[in-house]
Amino acid sequence: MSFSKSPELLIFDCDGVLVDSELIATAVHIEALAKFGYIISAKEYNDRFIGMTDQKSYSVIESEGDLRLPEDHHECVMAEVASRYTRDLRAISGVQQTLETIKLKKCVASNSDAAKLSLALKVTDLHDYFWPHVFSASQVARGKPAPDLFLFAAENMDTPASSCLVIEDSVAGTQAAVAAGMMVIGFVGASHCLPGHGDKLMEAGATKLFSRMTALPQILAGL
Repeated sequence: MSFSKSPELLIFDCDGVLVDSELIATAVHIEALAKFGYIISAKEYNDRFIGMTDQKSYSVIESEGDLRLPEDHHECVMAEVASRYTRDLRAISGVQQTLETIKLKKCVASNSDAAKLSLALKVTDLHDYFWPHVFSASQVARGKPAPDLFLFAAENMDTPASSCLVIEDSVAGTQAAVAAGMMVIGFVGASHCLPGHGDKLMEAGATKLFSRMTALPQILAGL
């Protein structure tokens, strides 16, 4: 897909695009799962579950691990994630400069639940760049890789899907953007992006890749 004219709306994923959060959240998840005998490496967890809603990942894990996570599992995980975010979370390098440079309409559309998403943006001083245009998978029937969230964001921003450009770091998010009829560019500059990650994004439908957030204005100018 390519634009016949410049995009009207820029939709950012949050985790791994605006904030370098994936390794923090992954560590909490694998530590919590280990308590119930489900052992998984950070690399395997990232390969399989990044970009997926937590609820979907829990369902997969319970099925293949033949276990039942306690009802308060997600609540406990999120409490620990919040603690580590407050202490350790950082914005992606150069993201503030980039957001100030780009004059397009912007919003965030993330598979994170609303509380986690809001915390991530606030502790990294990014919240005011987007609020109130911050959309969570908790607001739609299906999270990524379904297109629901991106279509919901476009509708709320009064922009046709064909005029939206999505910035994503995950396969599920890239698939969701493609399914929504949106152009998607893959960001591979977060700490969880290992060699070969970009290839997966391109296979999922990304049209370009970039690893420095400060390069985004120039990429947009070339569309």
